[in-house]
Amino acid sequence: MNIGLINIEPKIYNAAYMQIAAYHKQQGDDVAWWLPLIDKQFDRLYCSSLFDYTDKSQVPKRAICGGTGFDITSRLPARIEECGLDYSIYPDCSKSYIWFSRGCNRDCPFCCVRQKEGRLHSVKIKNLNPNTEVICIQDNTFFANPKWQMAIKWLQEKMLPVEFLNIDARILTKEQAESLLTLRHIKQIKIAWDNPQENLEPKLKQIIKWIKPYRLMCYVLIGFWSTEEEDLYRVETLRKLGISPFVMPYDKNDLYQKAFARWVNHKPIFKKVKWQDYNRRVSQSEAAGRGWSN
Repeated sequence: MNIGLINIEPKIYNAAYMQIAAYHKQQGDDVAWWLPLIDKQFDRLYCSSLFDYTDKSQVPKRAICGGTGFDITSRLPARIEECGLDYSIYPDCSKSYIWFSRGCNRDCPFCCVRQKEGRLHSVKIKNLNPNTEVICIQDNTFFANPKWQMAIKWLQEKMLPVEFLNIDARILTKEQAESLLTLRHIKQIKIAWDNPQENLEPKLKQIIKWIKPYRLMCYVLIGFWSTEEEDLYRVETLRKLGISPFVMPYDKNDLYQKAFARWVNHKPIFKKVKWQDYNRRVSQSEAAGRGWSN
């Protein structure tokens, strides 16, 4: 049987596709990327999407579709979910995507993880990419996993650079922080301050006693349940502590959210220009009908 994979998000290495490919190759099937001109050559088509805003107008109706971009409740069949990852479908991929746990014990209203994956639970580790240069840990709350020490030991034994999706600063202990420092990180260690009602400043002051602040990057969600004043407070608090903020706008089409994210995330601007001055320039540009730029 000829299996076609429809790649509508080409910038992403999709683990679902890697598992689908692994399963069908085990069954003796041929797997290839779908193209409209050779559509009839495929006996079965799969389309996976992570984002609901991705254009899906060209996806054939006969395709089996899944992922949060189609339906948050969609699941891979158990026989496919149990398979390893076939990295060969992405020959330029030099990363390994690893989960030690799935799900999350928190239920943040802006996040779909709890709805899609349930409460946090440990999972079996999948295979590494033969071309691995870095291990990307995809756990949503790595240190909430009771088996985190085993996971750290496994990573230490691999002796490869790592990148964590996110570390929950609210629960981080000194022991856990010190365990992170036994690993080689290719980028800053990522934490988050999503809820403006949570005063994370005392916890962050504690964390920077264990981990140098320049090694930390903090996601800041705006536009969901915060005011402009609350956004600015979190960002300036992080600046004061020496932690690099990275703003995540909830609505990327909203002018304020776009401008604030651009101001913070473009570091040369953030270091030299005050938000009030930057915002004034954006407002004046919009009023003059010129749009806005740096």
